[in-house]
Amino acid sequence: MELRDMEIFLTLAEELHFGRTAERLRVTPARITQAVKKQERLVGALLFERTSRTVRLTPLGRQLRDDLRPVYTGLQEGVRRAKLAAQGVTAVLRVGMLPINVQELRPYWDTFRARHPQWRLQVRQVSFVDPFAGLRRGDLDILVCWLPVEEPDLTVGPVLLTEPRVLAAAAEHELTRRTSVSLETLADFQHADSPSRPDYWADGFIPSRTRSGRRIERGRLVHDTEEILTLTSVGELVNLFPAHMRRYWSRPDIAYLPVPGIAPLSYAVVWRTETENDLIRAFARVAADIGTLAV
Repeated sequence: MELRDMEIFLTLAEELHFGRTAERLRVTPARITQAVKKQERLVGALLFERTSRTVRLTPLGRQLRDDLRPVYTGLQEGVRRAKLAAQGVTAVLRVGMLPINVQELRPYWDTFRARHPQWRLQVRQVSFVDPFAGLRRGDLDILVCWLPVEEPDLTVGPVLLTEPRVLAAAAEHELTRRTSVSLETLADFQHADSPSRPDYWADGFIPSRTRSGRRIERGRLVHDTEEILTLTSVGELVNLFPAHMRRYWSRPDIAYLPVPGIAPLSYAVVWRTETENDLIRAFARVAADIGTLAV
């Protein structure tokens, strides 16, 4: 199997959607279909069960995915190290971020680079859908994400940032006549939900009930922040966000309201326990030395 076909197979095995796979790899859906059919001819059996609505791995497809993933990751890593060596860089720390408040976290990046000029640091945005996938695939070394994190294969390092919460609502929403919103009020409106997020984040990010016991309803499944804001802007949802949204996602059709009765969010650095190395330990020391920043 060629390297590109291997990449297509593994991406489709993760996305389970031909359109999203094509978009992610920047090819046409027809190219994805062509590659899958070629792979199935090579193997002599179906790798995916496909209907008009769903795509699922067959048992053979799951076996091939599990066998190919470490091989593909090893090939990628070998090429990456060769490129770095050619540039005179000894190593790169790849950081994924769930928050987008890059500026507030700048002291950590600057201090790490100042202390370790022989290493490079790369920061990239990560989706809140299946947020730990990049760590487990080997695409990321560490992840900055909100707490709690309760994953047996992950280590939670120092807290980097703590910030309050705000509620996003349509600019003309009835709530915008208020200066703030109480936790009790959240039960009067529907909120977004997302697939493939850890169950323990449901109450951690959006409480399931108010203090009086009223249920806070989660409604439409969403896949990214843009989708949440689109549904919010037309009045289908209201949604809790970290306070940095006011700065980085300012829009004329969205209002952000303080929610004083809800606990702030803390963000920590997280990594796969079995991949801990000198770069990760060095960044954790920087985080511990600087301490927790507050927005």
